[in-house]
Formats: sequence, structure tokens, C-alpha cells
Amino acid sequence: MNLTPEHFVSLAMGNPINAEVMARLPKLGVEQCLLTAGSLFQAVWNHRSNLPPAFGVKDYDVFYFDQDVSWEAENEVIIKARQLFEDLGVNVDIKNQARVHLWYPERFGRPYPRLFTARDGIDRYLVAGTCVGICADSGEVYAPYGLDDIGQGLLRNNPLTPQPDLFMHKARSYQARWPWLTIINL
Repeated sequence: MNLTPEHFVSLAMGNPINAEVMARLPKLGVEQCLLTAGSLFQAVWNHRSNLPPAFGVKDYDVFYFDQDVSWEAENEVIIKARQLFEDLGVNVDIKNQARVHLWYPERFGRPYPRLFTARDGIDRYLVAGTCVGICADSGEVYAPYGLDDIGQGLLRNNPLTPQPDLFMHKARSYQARWPWLTIINL
């Protein structure tokens, strides 16, 4: 499937939860706010598979960037988001990308570089084609590796995060839900 940014947004917003989250995100009042990850690209895969748009979506990831890297500041945003999205009945997982390097090594046992924008966090997903987000304020699609892999169902390791073991685990998880996906093992 040839996937333009406009077509991608159209398919992603076919999931009514994505559309509602996007409509409400500006109310959070945070900088560099993006809806990102699975809820977006999985809507495309679901469309191609004739599945409901929200099939397989575990949560709705939102990234933002705040220079205040205290847990208290991030927790305030988490609480505000919980209230904002409570009626949707889904998990909206919101993370300040300026803080990830502080907790990631302890949680995952691997170092994580300091990020300087919310988009930097998207750049680090394990699967290159899944590095995608939609900006809350402009509706602009951010896809550093383009949209071809999503449209074609190709799963390849992100060169910024060369972790073959974690990549294969993630790719196989996707392939279990969408068997037509192709894992490219470089």
C-alpha cells in the first residue's frame, strides 16, 4: 500500500479513540505533544487486514517534552491526562521524553541517551517503520524513516537502536497479530 501522510492520518483517525485523543491533547498544555506508536501504525495494519481499527492496541502513547525533569512535574501531567481521557476507557500512556534517560537504565537494564526533543523518543523505537507520530498542535506526521514500511508491512531493526534480541521479540509479537507482516533480519 502506498501510504502518503494524508492517507496515514486518515487511516489512523479511523480509530475513533485516536481521533478523540488528538482532539483533546491541546488541553494538556504541554510542549512538543505527539500521539505516537502502535495506535497509529496498527490502524493501518488493521485496515489492510479488515480488522477493527483499534484491534491489538494496548495503549495510546503520548510524548511531550518539558525541561522540568522532576517526577512531580511529570506526575502532574499524568494526573491531568488521566482526568482528560478517563471517559474513553483506554490507557493513555504519557511520558516526558526529557526524563527517559533518568529511569530507563534501572527499568530495562540498558543505558539510554539523553533526549532533546519529544521526536527524539520516537526516533528510538526498535522497529524503524514504527517510528511515527502525529503532532497535537499541527496534525503534522513525523516519520523519520518514512511511511513505506508501515504501508508494506515491513519490520526492520532501527539503526539507532541496534538491539536484535529486543527487535525480534517485538517484531514477532506484531507478526503474531498480523501474520502478513515481513520481518527483515539484517
